[in-house]
Amino acid sequence: MEVRQGYKQTEVGVIPEEWLVQCLKDSTEELRPISYGIVQTGPNIRNGIPCLRVVDIDDGRINKTGLICTTKQISDSYRRTVLKAGDLVMPLRGKVGDVGEIDEELAGANLTRGVALLAIRPELSGPYCRHAISWPLTRKRLEQSMNGSALQEIPIAALRSFQIGLPPTEAEQRAIAAALSDVDALLDGEERLIAKKRDLKQAAMQQLLTGQTRLPGFSGAWEVKRLGELAEMGSGGTPLSSVTAYYDGDIPWVSISDMTNGGKVIQSTERNLTALGFANSAAQMFPPGTVLYAMYASLGECSIVGQPLCTSQAILGIRPKITLSVEFLYYYLMSLKPIVKSLGQQGTQSNLNKGMVQDFRLSLPPLSEQTAIATVLSDMDAELSKLVARRDKTRDLKQAMMQELLTGRIRLV
Repeated sequence: MEVRQGYKQTEVGVIPEEWLVQCLKDSTEELRPISYGIVQTGPNIRNGIPCLRVVDIDDGRINKTGLICTTKQISDSYRRTVLKAGDLVMPLRGKVGDVGEIDEELAGANLTRGVALLAIRPELSGPYCRHAISWPLTRKRLEQSMNGSALQEIPIAALRSFQIGLPPTEAEQRAIAAALSDVDALLDGEERLIAKKRDLKQAAMQQLLTGQTRLPGFSGAWEVKRLGELAEMGSGGTPLSSVTAYYDGDIPWVSISDMTNGGKVIQSTERNLTALGFANSAAQMFPPGTVLYAMYASLGECSIVGQPLCTSQAILGIRPKITLSVEFLYYYLMSLKPIVKSLGQQGTQSNLNKGMVQDFRLSLPPLSEQTAIATVLSDMDAELSKLVARRDKTRDLKQAMMQELLTGRIRLV
């Protein structure tokens, strides 16, 4: 591949000739070298020294709620990783490259064994280094540095020798970081709006599906019914995976992953069955308008059939009778999801079965009110989908900007 004039091929890719390639050891403070945190934090101490764990860092954000705390004595014994505002922190396992930045509120906190401190030198831009390390292409290189079998992680020595590309001046580094941080701020705002709308929808479901709030024009008492009285139900089946002739046909076959990834209405599936596979399993065809309900694994996951299909045995197909709206049933089951999921977490019941679902009790308004309620909730879903699509476009924009700015293809200074 020919490198265009003014650029050079390096270990980190093609960058401008005047840019540097520098290892992280030389990019961090000599007196505060790259290190991991406390090996044994001891019991959680109320009002102690907060300690960041791998799980506290997510998508560059540091979750300050639920931090564990250790004693000052233990923290002082790991003084090299006591944090200052502006420090960078990165998991050594799991989401490697998911870099967070320490603010004033977390100054004085410490780290646990699975997180590394990167105290960027004052003559460099810490925010630029954070973006450069969290760039997906950099993260792929970091993942290649991981070792271990059962527990993959990056050794401190490998992290210290890891290289990134650096513009020659702090001004250019700051300009790149500012442009990317502006997009991060936009993404944060979009994420907060999505979370707010989801909370509003959850509250609306709680109020509307129980009759606590009635829509204009509706009154009268609701009936309590067993779901088994209102719908017909049947589960699916799975042909032997070892028989290749059973798969890659033209009969859509829904698995739990199709439900978790496919959204409200399932129109296509990851795998299809052949007619032979369908005949040699307990699978049955479900028509459009059937509500699919996960009984194993992702308990309480729910979808609506958009085209004729069959399912695995982990999924119950629920076909509402004329007195029950498909979408009302969908939202009713979705409202139960937090409760149903807690069954598995508590260990009291890790799976559901057809009999249990038939015994679900729901308060049922007349069909016209069911339809009106479902329409309100469906409109909220549509608004959420638009917000998520806009958020995803912003993420794509950020990735495109990183590709141009972190390789020097576009110069801001």
